[in-house]
Amino acid sequence: MIRFATRLALFTVLAGIAGCEKPTPPPPAAEVPTYTISVFAGTNSSGGFADGTGSQAEFNNPEGLAVDAQNNVYVADFLNHRIRKISPAGVVTTLAGSGPTGTQNGGYADGLATTARFSSPAAVAVDAQGTVYVADFGNARIRKISTAGVVSTLAGSGVRGGADGPAAVAQFDLPTGLAVDAQGTVYVADGGNYRIRKITTSGVVSTLAGSGVAGYADGTGAAAQFQYVTGLALDGQGNVFVADLQNHRIRKVSPAGVVTTVAGSGTKGYTDGPAAAARFNAPAGVAVDAEGTIYVTDGENNRIRKISAGGEVSTIAGTGELGFTNGSGSTAQFILPYGIASDAQGTLYLTQQVGSYIRKATRD
Repeated sequence: MIRFATRLALFTVLAGIAGCEKPTPPPPAAEVPTYTISVFAGTNSSGGFADGTGSQAEFNNPEGLAVDAQNNVYVADFLNHRIRKISPAGVVTTLAGSGPTGTQNGGYADGLATTARFSSPAAVAVDAQGTVYVADFGNARIRKISTAGVVSTLAGSGVRGGADGPAAVAQFDLPTGLAVDAQGTVYVADGGNYRIRKITTSGVVSTLAGSGVAGYADGTGAAAQFQYVTGLALDGQGNVFVADLQNHRIRKVSPAGVVTTVAGSGTKGYTDGPAAAARFNAPAGVAVDAEGTIYVTDGENNRIRKISAGGEVSTIAGTGELGFTNGSGSTAQFILPYGIASDAQGTLYLTQQVGSYIRKATRD
């Protein structure tokens, strides 16, 4: 299974020389936000399971994240087979899930959140009403947790495959990413099928984009190709942004299913600059803010990248070296960063493939 700043231009204004006028300086460049990295919840351990506040809590290979309107953070705690919730004050509770922790062995059961079971949940999304959706990776299903604390299956028969149709008979294969729009339509990064799927509010599953064959092609619907898609994010216009992990690119799917490449040359590596020439190495997660800025966990580069609305790629955190260091973005270190989500204030929340914690990137 596949796992995984910008400096302001400096200028010198020459002092006037006798008989010459002082040149007019150019207007100041726009301020570029910088970030500070800290631990939001959890401990720097190899993994465990504990609820609690801040460093008292433990996670085990947390993957996808989502943030609600009250700035509660929801976490797909992959190897604990649970969905966790972190309050803005850093208090960690278990929202849903039971059974063995810290193993590859999960389970499948709907019902009350305290007795429901998941198998390696990989991603979460939350709608405006507070309903939480789960990409139940090991069960090949999409699950739902109501505000009353009841878990049900939204779509998926539990048999791995690529069938569209009514939710109860539709099939998924290694669902890895989720997003939900304002109308309640759920979008799924269907990793093993190399497709982006859609679940309507009436319970019909269809393929929005992807041929089902691994590859790389822009185009409409089935003419497009992806390779092991992971994270998803939605903007206010209904465009779906996709972390195309094995193509080392960030892709965009319009509401009509038209797929284009937002950034990445396709050659793995590390290069900032214009989107078409920029290079990524196994980008796993994406988030998008109200201004259209896209944030990316660049997994094997151990960095957090940013794609401006104007198509410029830059690094906001991470030296590129494997490690665990908090502090300024330019000195922070990560180990295979994976999930990413943004709140309305522009704070980023991050998971990574090693460690038992959720990290936070706060604008300075």
